[in-house]
Amino acid sequence: MRTDAFPAGAPLPAVRALAEQLGVSPATVAKAYQALRQRGVVETAGRNGTRVRHRPPVAALRSALRPAAPAGGLDLSGGSPDERLLPPVGPHLAAIAGAAAPVGYDHDGVLPELAALARQRLAADGVPADAITLTAGALDGIERLLAAALRSGDKVAVEDPGWANLLDLVAALGLEPVPVPVDDEGPRVEGLLAALAAGARALVVTSRAHNPTGAAVTAARAGALRSALAAHPELLLIEDDHAAELSSVPLHCLAGATASWAFLRSASKPYGPDLRLAVLAGDDATVARVAGRMRVGTGWVSTLLQRLVLALWRDPATGAAVAAARESYDRRRAALRAALAARGVPSHGRTGINVWVPVRDETQAVTALRDARYAVAPGALYRLGSAPGIRITVSPLADEQVEPLAEAVAAAVRGAAPGAFSA
Repeated sequence: MRTDAFPAGAPLPAVRALAEQLGVSPATVAKAYQALRQRGVVETAGRNGTRVRHRPPVAALRSALRPAAPAGGLDLSGGSPDERLLPPVGPHLAAIAGAAAPVGYDHDGVLPELAALARQRLAADGVPADAITLTAGALDGIERLLAAALRSGDKVAVEDPGWANLLDLVAALGLEPVPVPVDDEGPRVEGLLAALAAGARALVVTSRAHNPTGAAVTAARAGALRSALAAHPELLLIEDDHAAELSSVPLHCLAGATASWAFLRSASKPYGPDLRLAVLAGDDATVARVAGRMRVGTGWVSTLLQRLVLALWRDPATGAAVAAARESYDRRRAALRAALAARGVPSHGRTGINVWVPVRDETQAVTALRDARYAVAPGALYRLGSAPGIRITVSPLADEQVEPLAEAVAAAVRGAAPGAFSA
């Protein structure tokens, strides 16, 4: 397949036909196909057999599809927080290094003081958090949850468009994604009902700052989704509130809508991507499965990292820095959307650091913007069956760059040649 003998979407030979051609047993071919499915290289297409996946299964290949920023241009494709707005951790690291007592292999995982503060912070947002554990970031938590509850071939309802890393994780685990359309208020109820009818055994929802569209679940949508989930108590519900304190809209969570549920809140977006820590709250059994599996693997999230996050949570100056970052993202996102609207270009982005712009032709729009010295992310990285679009990350965007960017995007969307970016 790496030689393009089987391009994306191409069907693989039937198991028995290939076995006969190669002179091996059908069981050997079937096992090889199973290994390819588990690695996310191929997917089962029902009666149409097995086909090569259209999207790459690992991050290295996926990132290759994102256009490189032109020399001297502005890279708006990354999806990362603004490093200039991240709170400093140096002073806290120094204090922790001098005060933290070493721990041994009998450490039981979560620091009690971190657990207490995490419960308090989650409870303030209406999240029941009697049972909690920690994982090395939101994606690590989602992987552990899916691996503990599902088996290869099971169906997972995912947002469409949705987080590219999650789509690749689902494929790598040998699971089948079932798309649920998203609008500005979160997953659409009719899409969820269709996914449930198709046999989805798990659902992953982004609470706020949805990547890539900036959607946030509203109170009305949360109520409607809860009603739809009530008839499916066996479903594993996973909520990802990755932006957490960076979100300027209230949280309307679905926690407890099913018997098996988990709510994840990562420290990466507000405090820095290198802080690989997420709090995972959920029902007792779901949390116990994740914590128990960690004990026979990594054991626990580093207590040094836990103490650092605890210090950041307790520090008023850090809280003020996160609030300033939230206001900065809101201002720049709103300014870009207003500038696009003034030029007749619709966009989406209620929360977070990204703006989603629907386009007729992603390749044309991305290429035109690159010629204008802007790099944006093509929507194909995030879509399963939804309409084309481009994702623009506002983190690197200065106030004075908003209007020129909007002009370039408007020209690209209309198929004209936009003017060049000027620093």
